[in-house]
Amino acid sequence: MLVRMDLARIIIREQADSQIIVLRERDGDRHFPILIGIHEALAIDRRVKGAEPPRPLTHDLMADIIRKLDGELEKVVVNELKEHTFYATLVIRRNGEVVSVDSRPSDAIALGVANDTAIFVDESVLRAVCSPDEMDSNDDEGA
Repeated sequence: MLVRMDLARIIIREQADSQIIVLRERDGDRHFPILIGIHEALAIDRRVKGAEPPRPLTHDLMADIIRKLDGELEKVVVNELKEHTFYATLVIRRNGEVVSVDSRPSDAIALGVANDTAIFVDESVLRAVCSPDEMDSNDDEGA
């Protein structure tokens, strides 16, 4: 099952090798961080703030290629976690067919944010990254 997520935070630490984005469940309380590179973090941050770069970035190029090939980015899916590494897929609809393209989550999310595309996470990934306390937080509120 896929769970709709929103980009909740971008944490940019210029002196660090890895930056952090946090995805939060749209209709729930679960959330988790993903470590990404500085270039992807800055690209996502620019898009969130509405800043247009003077020249197209890689994610702009990818979006343009999808469009020029008569495709539409339907959704971004973080679909797997293996050995502490997240995996993602770009789901593209073209001529009525769905094409899935393997992607790093940072690139997929940057492309999704740039194109206002829905971000999903597979339930199995959420179970792996969210603590049991977080998963049961709704039950505790009623006690």
